[in-house]
Amino acid sequence: MHPALSVVFFTIATGAGYGLLALFGVLGGLGFIQPEFWLGVVGMGLALGLIVAGLLSSTGHLGRPERAWRAFSQWRSSWLSREGVASVATFIPAGIFGIGWALLGHSGGWVAIAGLLAAAGSVTTVCTTGMIYASLKPIAQWHSRYTLPAYLIFSAMTGGVLLNALLQSFAVGSTAVLVCALLATLAGWAWKLATWRHNDRLEIPTTANTATGLAGGTVRSIEWPHTEENYLLKEMGFRIARKHSAKLRRITQIIAFAVPAVLLAIVLASPWPFAAIASALAAISQFAGMLVERWLFFAEAKHTVTLYYGRE
Repeated sequence: MHPALSVVFFTIATGAGYGLLALFGVLGGLGFIQPEFWLGVVGMGLALGLIVAGLLSSTGHLGRPERAWRAFSQWRSSWLSREGVASVATFIPAGIFGIGWALLGHSGGWVAIAGLLAAAGSVTTVCTTGMIYASLKPIAQWHSRYTLPAYLIFSAMTGGVLLNALLQSFAVGSTAVLVCALLATLAGWAWKLATWRHNDRLEIPTTANTATGLAGGTVRSIEWPHTEENYLLKEMGFRIARKHSAKLRRITQIIAFAVPAVLLAIVLASPWPFAAIASALAAISQFAGMLVERWLFFAEAKHTVTLYYGRE
């Protein structure tokens, strides 16, 4: 079994959507981006559309999707529940900001407050998503200082590249937004390389011996606890060959980081409409590359429970 594609798409779509929403809320609400009807409709529609598409896709990972609403009741102890609460709560200020900025053409005042609250809700939601994985101690590749910042960096990166593409397509491109999108892409690339370096050097102290408390020899599993694969083996026990992992890492670096960075650099010296075309291609390339990156994020993770199935 491969990592669940619904969760892979969820993390990319919501990350990009909340990143775009946060930037719109701050820059639009404070007047750095002037209100414009179609820009607002398309931009807010894209941000909220990505968020809704991601949230809906995540229900495909549930055995009983109709019971998804019950997850909201566990917000005191569950990061997944906190994510759900934060994601829904963010829609309130986002809707108010969209009405004021896009439909009424206002910025500042109550529109700015709504925009800042939408941005704060977006950041909070992305943090709760990252903590779902960073809090899982049985998965050493996720339970590290790299996981949560990665979610925030990638959200800002994809949201910034999307915002630049939108501004360029409406011929109101901002050099500041473009440069920030380029710098965020380079920062995301550097952070991903650092994460891979950390995970490749990771030494997991838990073995079958330490798990069972037995010493004086090597503990081996001679029989599975059950006859069929369970949930954890399907989702957390996927094994990917090292050569395939290395190939996918190269693809990720090229499509998610290198190509968008080069295209954004070209935009700096290109007139419209070439700048708009290059910006759109950068956004498309990065989204496709991040799908590969997130697939690897799940495929390369190893759950401690696999020790009980004879895997080291």
